[in-house]
Amino acid sequence: MVPLKYILFSLRARWVGSLMTVLGTALVVWASVLAFGLSAGLDHTLEVSGEPLDVIILRTGATAETNSVITEDVARQIATLAGVATDPSGTGTPLCSPELIVIVNSSRRADGSNANVILRGTTPISRQLRKDFRIVEGSDIHPGVRDAITSRTMARRFKSAGLGEEIDVLGSKFRIVGMFEAGQGAAESEIWTDLKVLGQAAKRTGSVSSVQLRATSADAQRTLIDRLEHDEQFSLKAVTEPQYFADQATAGVAIKFVGRAIALFLTIGAMFAVANTMFGAVASRAREIGTLRAIGFSRRAVLASFLFESLLLCLVGGIIGCLGTLPLNGLSTGTANWATFSEITFAFRFSTTVLVEALLLAVLMGLLGGLYPAVRATRMKIVDALREI
Repeated sequence: MVPLKYILFSLRARWVGSLMTVLGTALVVWASVLAFGLSAGLDHTLEVSGEPLDVIILRTGATAETNSVITEDVARQIATLAGVATDPSGTGTPLCSPELIVIVNSSRRADGSNANVILRGTTPISRQLRKDFRIVEGSDIHPGVRDAITSRTMARRFKSAGLGEEIDVLGSKFRIVGMFEAGQGAAESEIWTDLKVLGQAAKRTGSVSSVQLRATSADAQRTLIDRLEHDEQFSLKAVTEPQYFADQATAGVAIKFVGRAIALFLTIGAMFAVANTMFGAVASRAREIGTLRAIGFSRRAVLASFLFESLLLCLVGGIIGCLGTLPLNGLSTGTANWATFSEITFAFRFSTTVLVEALLLAVLMGLLGGLYPAVRATRMKIVDALREI
């Protein structure tokens, strides 16, 4: 093996080319991590939204709450079914909440562009059915009043969602009075208000969009789903909450595809850049290569040294690229949820898996980009190499 000291000295001697290769690799890895982090953040938001024992009930044939209608009479009957869990405080109130979805248009703060936002009519039980729900600023809504609450992420993204601001629903103004958190789940992409007040404002009294309930056990959940779907009294669509959000992950598939495609094209470009750098190294060091071979270093040793140089440059670039994304970890963004035709907010999530994937990408760049130049170096005849100037 060629001494490591010699390899490092060679990189320092060609510091301009080495630096350009490192920076190019860092930029590719940085962009790739952003794309991977977007996908991971959306996946995380949808995954944490699903409670294992919760069931979401929709109209038969509906694909989401936004295109579902259930009468209030049926919603009340669902709450009386055996197997529905009750309030753990001992009041005996069923953990079953009819909810109404209204899509409203709002402007983004960043550029003034418009997006659809979910306004959800809720009941007090809605809070118990969302993971880690809590009011973090201001107050909760008051029943019978046109109050609304939302998340800080929504308040930062939309002009009408800040504390004290108002959102319009068919001419009725709902005032934002509080901010909530819900375990980073999909609820943080919504604005909540009182169910009855929203029904009156949207002229949709007598019906709801969906019913959400919590079963007492996994067996009770299966029994409830079977009855809700097959009993002629109901004939509704009932799915577990994790499955409901898994079905909504179509936006995540698009982001993953685009992200991987971008990473692929950038990687191909970076490989050519690495190969160009290593070809330059081979051309300028022909006499050194000949000397190494003349004093006894094997072809394999020369091949290994050039590959090591390439891998080292790309790995350093990969580490710099990963470090450059860390300030963006947790930064909120959003995309269209094509299942509900509304905006879903989430945060960049640069997990260990994402960073490891990016570093492996850098290693791949170094390996494929440096392989052919390294092989070319080993094929140089000793005599011809020693004659190079």
